[in-house]
Amino acid sequence: MDKQNYQQLTRTFQRLSRFSHLSAIASWDMFTMMPPGGSAARGEALAELSVLQHQILTDKRVGQWLEAAKQEMLDEIEQANLREMTRHYQQAALLPEALVEAQSLAGSKCEHAWRTQRPANDWAGFSANLKEVVKLAREEASLRAAVKGCSPYDALLDKFEPDMTSARLDELFGEVKSWLPDLLDRAVAKQAQQRLIAPQGPFPQAVQRELGLQAMQVLGFDFNGGRLDVSAHPFCGGVPEDVRITTRYDENELLSALFGVVHETGHARYEQNLPRAWAGQPIAQARSTAIHESQSLFFEMQLGRSDAFLHRLQPAIIERFGMQPAFEEGNFIAWNQRVKPGYIRVDADEVSYPAHVILRYEIERALIDGDIEVEDIPALWNEKMQIWLGLSTEGNYRNGCMQDIHWTDGGFGYFPSYTLGAMYAAQLFHAARVALPTLDEAIAQGDFSALFDWLRQNIWQHGSRFSTSQLIENATGEALNANYFRQHLTRRYL
Repeated sequence: MDKQNYQQLTRTFQRLSRFSHLSAIASWDMFTMMPPGGSAARGEALAELSVLQHQILTDKRVGQWLEAAKQEMLDEIEQANLREMTRHYQQAALLPEALVEAQSLAGSKCEHAWRTQRPANDWAGFSANLKEVVKLAREEASLRAAVKGCSPYDALLDKFEPDMTSARLDELFGEVKSWLPDLLDRAVAKQAQQRLIAPQGPFPQAVQRELGLQAMQVLGFDFNGGRLDVSAHPFCGGVPEDVRITTRYDENELLSALFGVVHETGHARYEQNLPRAWAGQPIAQARSTAIHESQSLFFEMQLGRSDAFLHRLQPAIIERFGMQPAFEEGNFIAWNQRVKPGYIRVDADEVSYPAHVILRYEIERALIDGDIEVEDIPALWNEKMQIWLGLSTEGNYRNGCMQDIHWTDGGFGYFPSYTLGAMYAAQLFHAARVALPTLDEAIAQGDFSALFDWLRQNIWQHGSRFSTSQLIENATGEALNANYFRQHLTRRYL
């Protein structure tokens, strides 16, 4: 039997991929280069593109081709691609065109206003836009939930993390909540015995940028297929052939921009190493947001904050900024591994980081399921920050509930990916260590080739060929096991 239905589908998804490419680059430009006056027109253009993609994907012929292609003689790769095509179609077919357009417009408006509202601590202005985003997200969630037979929040979670549920998250995060507060207290108490010297600025932005570019080069970023820029919130965007990463700089703070670059380079290496032979097809895309976050946290935390990597980084810091007491090796490593609960998630150490994520998960789930309203967010945020990290955000919206960009465009269901990603990263690094017995020595010598080959073989080259659980089991020999995360934090910090 020929594969004419399957081939019709591959042509359709190739076309969708090209529109996604344009959308990704237009979005990158909006976040980095676009003058403020372009906001409304860009929002409308992106909404138009979203509607066009939605129309192509939900054309009734796509549904017919999907059904007919099930009967065709497809090989294992084609079957996996058909599975992913079906998932994309089913996700899109549930949503009316008008909702897709309204969400795109509301998201663009909310994000653009957030850029000035956050520095101004303007919760009233921000919440007015957020209410519209939440209203539309609830509409989407209820449509999805009715078909899937699950809670509204689980219906949105499935977009980012297929097969994950809030019941499973509660189990995983409940386990973390049972030991993390004690580990955090003990790590802080242990480090209180150390007398650490803080790096003394200023650290010129241009020199920080050069350092970031050097780190990207060392970590294998392909500059022929990507670039580094500045945005209000660090991100990795673009497409595998043209990956755009961003960071933000503070001339009084040396390392937040650098580790932002290292984090985004982890995302970028994954994108740049996705299977090009299947380019334009769903199977060539990253497996899930948690697997994507596992790669960025693998680079930033598992590798980047390790003694071996910091030993390698220290001479480059001295070369660019000159010697000072803070850059003595012992102090430099300890400074970069300090555990200090703070307000800002993206600057958080890896011990307190899960607190930021679980807090957001609990709030956004209650928001989407209708248990709370937008007005309730600041008080809940403050309450949870006090419980987890002993910090008050009362009246401090910009460093509290307005600090992240994810909710502005309706990205509800995304936040759990960060702590799931940290768990996957710890498990993957453990497996890499078992497979590569001299890994730590190689890292200290600046040789990451074997490590990156291992990631390429076990994660990057597979795209969406396997389910998340199958991918992790193939790579590590077992299903997701949160114990590796606990062991990693205990070993490094206690």
